[in-house]
Amino acid sequence: MPFHKLDIATPKPVLSWAGHDLGHAEVKMAKNVASLPFVFKHVALMPDVHLGKGALVGSVIATKEAIVPAAVGVDIGCGMAAIKTPFRQEQLEGKLKQIRLEIEATIPVGFNDNKEVEKSVLNWQGWHEFHDLHLGVQHLESKAMKQVGSLGGGNHFIEVCLDTDNQVWLMLHSGSRNIGNMLAQRHIETAKNLARLADTSLMDKDLAYFVAGTAEFAAYWRDLQWAQEYARFNRDVMMARFKKIIEKYASGGKPIKPLLTVNCHHNYAEKESHFGEEVYVTRKGAVRARTEDYGIIPGSMGAKSFIVKGKGNSESYCSCSHGAGRLLSRSKAKEQFNLDDLIQQTQGIECRKDTGIIDEIPAAYKAIEQVMDQQTDLVEVVATLKQIICVKG
Repeated sequence: MPFHKLDIATPKPVLSWAGHDLGHAEVKMAKNVASLPFVFKHVALMPDVHLGKGALVGSVIATKEAIVPAAVGVDIGCGMAAIKTPFRQEQLEGKLKQIRLEIEATIPVGFNDNKEVEKSVLNWQGWHEFHDLHLGVQHLESKAMKQVGSLGGGNHFIEVCLDTDNQVWLMLHSGSRNIGNMLAQRHIETAKNLARLADTSLMDKDLAYFVAGTAEFAAYWRDLQWAQEYARFNRDVMMARFKKIIEKYASGGKPIKPLLTVNCHHNYAEKESHFGEEVYVTRKGAVRARTEDYGIIPGSMGAKSFIVKGKGNSESYCSCSHGAGRLLSRSKAKEQFNLDDLIQQTQGIECRKDTGIIDEIPAAYKAIEQVMDQQTDLVEVVATLKQIICVKG
């Protein structure tokens, strides 16, 4: 589905791939962002777009000489990782519950972290730069080390999936844990203080920004890049542990070489070239989809997920959606559904069946098939996956 231009009065256009009309609050949020003086060319909204903080989740914002830290968000570098294995469904039959329990015992979830730090984690080169980060996080180095290889909570997950040929895929969703959150909060607070001191007129205080060439911009950009690398490394460590567990049950512990590996951010910012100019591109709930990029677009647990390859659509700033997008808030989902609903909607999936994850019930999310139908000009589907094991944070 090609984009359509939103009919709102803003200095820069808003192009939307969403197949639905935006609500009043969503339109206002899009308008606020498109009215920022440093926005480049237009704002792009992905098919899974929904309300966020400052900027819509599912928006791609290109800017010149400035960046909005709250638009990147607090889970810096949040994203997905997946590998295609040579294993087949029958090699895991009868072992799904043991596998799930071992994943939960090996990879910390929620607020938990590792009791010991692996040597490979200690050797990560990013620790050499830790003392250059914001002073407000210097006391968190030990915690950041212990959280490498941990999942976190909310909508983060680890899944064993099958493609349409019954080939086994491993997939997970996580970000930069507490350290990314703390870095983001420190810089968002600084941006808001600067806006207040300069008496900057903002339509939303969460759109406070840093201007390129200032010390504050340089400090944020440094910490942002560090947190993005931390998030990617966190997923790599988890995936290595995850892979070992599956190898134990499928090949007696014999290591395998992945047939395809994907690791992509969907909450981040990078400097890129678009329409012949160098710009800062913030993807808030969106995946980069250049022609050479592989991406991951998960549905909710109980729904399909997709491995995709980008088509390099210039109008979307070479981007695509990052998932199905929430239909209901977490509180609304808990109000509308109960444990019986969760059990019914996750039939055939080895996962927790308790009230602690009702807010992640499949019906709380948009239909992933509709989201995919709205971005055929952004990506091509490489593999369609269905989970058989799901571990929630």
